[in-house]
Amino acid sequence: MRAPYPLRPFLVADTPRLQDLFAQSIEELTAEDYDEDQRLAWISRAADGEAFAQRLSRALTLIVEVDGEILGFASLADGKEIDMLYVHPYAAGTGVGATLVDALERIAAARGAAALTVDASDTAVDFFERCGYAALNRNSIRIDDVWVSNTTMSKQLVDADKEKSGS
Repeated sequence: MRAPYPLRPFLVADTPRLQDLFAQSIEELTAEDYDEDQRLAWISRAADGEAFAQRLSRALTLIVEVDGEILGFASLADGKEIDMLYVHPYAAGTGVGATLVDALERIAAARGAAALTVDASDTAVDFFERCGYAALNRNSIRIDDVWVSNTTMSKQLVDADKEKSGS
């Protein structure tokens, strides 16, 4: 992984750019794991800009932006769940996702979360395994008339022995 990327908080004005990144990431990075109907249904979840902005605002959403270009974003929901993690296709594999996940893990741990969960797409399962997450169960999500599968994964953030000893 390269040096960590700069992070900043989500601003409502970022919504159109994040909608575009969301769509490009799904369309280009998940084609081997999901068919066209599944990708289009998934992309439709960000079609309503106001609803998408509300979803991003309800969570703690961080953005990697370099030289005015948004390379990725991630959201921490309820202090214990990675709700969204999307990286621009041209930035995939450069450490953007790892920087975002590391930041969310640190924030969640600082806020007292013992573990972090994520519903990882089939495309992202290997990435999350490399980050130390373990699969818990498979899910099938219905979006309109299309079924899309993912995997719930979890990572312990606090060593149970350290927590008991208070160190």
